[in-house]
Amino acid sequence: MLDAVAEPRVELLAAKQQLVARLCREVGNTDGLLLTVRTADGFGMRMFNTDGSEAEMCGNGIRCVARQAQTYVGDKDAFVLYSGGRCYAIRREEPIFGSLPTYCVAIGIRLSTADFVPSLGREEGFVGETIQALDPALKFTYLNLGNPHLVAAVEEIDLELLSRLGEKVKALPELLPHGTNVSFYRPLGGQRIYTATYERGVGLTASCGTAMTACSTAACLLGYCRHDEPIEVLNSGGKVRCCSSKGDEGLETTLSGNATYEGEGELLLDFEQADYSLGAPYCEFEEERTTYERFLQTIQAEKL
Repeated sequence: MLDAVAEPRVELLAAKQQLVARLCREVGNTDGLLLTVRTADGFGMRMFNTDGSEAEMCGNGIRCVARQAQTYVGDKDAFVLYSGGRCYAIRREEPIFGSLPTYCVAIGIRLSTADFVPSLGREEGFVGETIQALDPALKFTYLNLGNPHLVAAVEEIDLELLSRLGEKVKALPELLPHGTNVSFYRPLGGQRIYTATYERGVGLTASCGTAMTACSTAACLLGYCRHDEPIEVLNSGGKVRCCSSKGDEGLETTLSGNATYEGEGELLLDFEQADYSLGAPYCEFEEERTTYERFLQTIQAEKL
């Protein structure tokens, strides 16, 4: 995550896909690059995948950007951030575990877009139905959270199958011209689900915030979970809380989770040469890292 409010030239990375891909691969082996930016109406996020492509939204990322943006918005518990042309309400919350800083983002959700549903010969939403070209057995729900998602409820999560489907999407441009994130979710009973995601532009990922939000929303639409009640959403990278509501304005689901800093350092960017070097020594945030590891251990101890 880079602060483009303090150093606006950082946004030039948007035109340097190969450099972005190198940064993701070589600096910490991350699954994306976040920029905290100034917008016409305040502050926002730009998010880039590991292949250098820009994503419209990132549920985990926007919580981290919210923490960095807190420096600029002041001591407010509620504010807004912009991403992908949309506005998102942010709220600082009590820690989800220990002392981990925790933020909530409210995400408006559409069930159809011009890119997807009309290609199936219809205009209404697509909830719990098969897509023959993708997999004739699974029942998918399509949701757009600023970025697109196809999610399916399963009894067991098969990562090999999930990876194949994520790759298969690339061969279906007539159906999904801009690609999509693909997720499986396993209902655990009550208001709990476990998720896994093949992230567009990344691949299999330990955690995708918008995917967890999409899965919890689909679980409510299909009756696995209940609207207007908190849902505990787990994956291999951690745990968040979601709450989906269905009102006159349509669907909205909140995503609450930690915004943990691993550490900080200095990055020197050479835009002319499309290169970089590391500046001041990297400083690890040991206390936060240790707390987060304990958080993961409590989840893994359940052996889900």
